[in-house]
Amino acid sequence: GVTEKMLIQQLRELERDQLVTRHMYPQVPPRVEYELTDWGVQLNTALAPIADWGEAYAKATGRYPGPA
Repeated sequence: GVTEKMLIQQLRELERDQLVTRHMYPQVPPRVEYELTDWGVQLNTALAPIADWGEAYAKATGRYPGPA
């Protein structure tokens, strides 16, 4: 549910903040891949417990949109 413009903007911000790196391949059509940097991996590791808590809280309070 995100527009291409918003996705590109977010990826550029993550690249600017050194959380992802962009790899461009010289081919037609153009291909670009993104990869987490060491900082991105560390941030993901740090945020995982918060995401787990949020999911547990949402399930416990009936606000979880996914499967129970």
